[in-house]
Amino acid sequence: MDKITSFTINHLDLLPGIYVSRIDYVNDYPITTYDIRMTAPNIEPVLHTDEMHAIEHLAATFLRNHSTYGNDIIYFGPMGCRTGFYLLMKGDLSSKEVAPLITSTFEFIRDFNDDVPGASAKDCGNYLDMNLAMARYQSNKFLNSTLYKLEDKNLNYPK
Repeated sequence: MDKITSFTINHLDLLPGIYVSRIDYVNDYPITTYDIRMTAPNIEPVLHTDEMHAIEHLAATFLRNHSTYGNDIIYFGPMGCRTGFYLLMKGDLSSKEVAPLITSTFEFIRDFNDDVPGASAKDCGNYLDMNLAMARYQSNKFLNSTLYKLEDKNLNYPK
């Protein structure tokens, strides 16, 4: 069996950032998968499930309600390795072009101070596993350490 594309990236050299993981086509229309890497794999600690869960709920809500890109959002969810998230969108924006949207998403999470959308037994299968304070902390850390100073090394996979 062939390795999938994401397993061919050297995770020892991968930095936090925003990467185009792949572009698939549905009826000749591009669907782009973005790798939103919040921590350096195998170097920094992974994110905890409770903060990831809160980030997932807040980011998905923000993105799907976005005035410009809301209709282009297909999916936002966590990576199994817990070092970041995947965002699937209609279209083929580059990492640099999608960076302002990702930045505003994490600013929204950093500044959010209300009940997490969908954090109830009626709306979520594991609503008790959420930590808004840590979601805000991790979002602020990602903004200051990476998103506010993106360079090519944070936008293009290592060779």
